[in-house]
Amino acid sequence: MSVLARLETRGIPSLRALLRSNVIKYLTLLAGVASLGSVFGMASDSMYGVSHKINLIAYWHIGLATAAAVALTVTFLGCALYLATETPFWEFLAHSSGEVGFLMVTLTLVTGSVWGRVIWNSWWEWTDIRLVTFLIIWFIYAGYLLIYSAGGDSASLKRITSVYGIIGFVTVPLSYLSTRLWTPTFHRPTAGNPDTQATITVPALLLSIAALLLVYLYLVGSRVQLRELKRRVDYARRDRSLDDHAMGKGGE
Repeated sequence: MSVLARLETRGIPSLRALLRSNVIKYLTLLAGVASLGSVFGMASDSMYGVSHKINLIAYWHIGLATAAAVALTVTFLGCALYLATETPFWEFLAHSSGEVGFLMVTLTLVTGSVWGRVIWNSWWEWTDIRLVTFLIIWFIYAGYLLIYSAGGDSASLKRITSVYGIIGFVTVPLSYLSTRLWTPTFHRPTAGNPDTQATITVPALLLSIAALLLVYLYLVGSRVQLRELKRRVDYARRDRSLDDHAMGKGGE
């Protein structure tokens, strides 16, 4: 059995079970409470030489950026699998993940701007490569959602949107690697950088990342279920319309 065949027969049911699991809901709630408790109870509010409570937003800012990267990666994979199989589930997963990913990219930009206003005395800095490339991601995926919404049930436009989602994904790793590829203004690498000035409380950060990844799973699961329900309703309406049409012809 090929890899694609295994994904169709085993992968889709497993993913459906995961996305519909009530365990995800409870874990999301628990992780969210734990994240709030750890950030306000134990996280360092001193970063880049500034001690300020606004630094606590960094724990969710980083978590949102991480969850956004995961979401857009899933969109990329879903688009590729839809092109390969034309199975509606992959289309639903790609688009739902793109919606949630776009939301998280937006919140990443907003929280980063609020944080930067206090720490760097600037809402925005066009010379910072991370900010600019992340804004490009925002525009790319805004375009993806607009193209998808204009397509309706057009199979050809769904394929075009999937191709767009695959090509547009190149901006995601480019943005996350930008601080290592170019000289940043504000966003300097923290992982593996002994000269970093940021002081991150690792347990609080990991809890926040886990909480936001679970929020992502919960939201994507809800969106996929909604899309599949809408598809079944549309099919039921179409079948009923065909039956009514056939009965009308039969009575003539």
